Amino acid sequence: MAEEPMLDDFDREILRRVQRDARATGEDIGADIGLSAAAVQRRLKRLRQAGVITAEVALVAPAAVGQAMGFVVSVEMERERADVLDAFRRAARADPNVQQCYYVTGAADFVLVVTARDMADFEAFSRRLLFDNANIRRFTTSVVMARDKVGLAVPV
Repeated sequence: MAEEPMLDDFDREILRRVQRDARATGEDIGADIGLSAAAVQRRLKRLRQAGVITAEVALVAPAAVGQAMGFVVSVEMERERADVLDAFRRAARADPNVQQCYYVTGAADFVLVVTARDMADFEAFSRRLLFDNANIRRFTTSVVMARDKVGLAVPV
């Protein structure tokens, strides 16, 4: 297991702030937590270099860009060999409809969070990634009825 970086209270507060709003300026964060803007920027740089902050992204409303449907797909592989799992991971990462991919324990091997324009778009996705893959034993799909909470913020 990777060694956890040492985080103090300032680091944790900075992380809370940038998880809520990655556009918050060093000046604004510093004024709120009692540090200079330069100190906040140095800490942010260190947190990025240490891999604590892995990306800073914009969250886009799927329906606003024509991706009105969401799905949660559980995938059970035929065999649980490293090469089979790695190939599926690569395919899932490369597919634009896959928002998230988790390798999990239990009945399924993977759980995917998928977005699509409509059912025809989802069918094309499922043919491309799932039906055409001989290493998939079965998959089950749940249609998202409402997006009640969406986010990737981690408690710090």
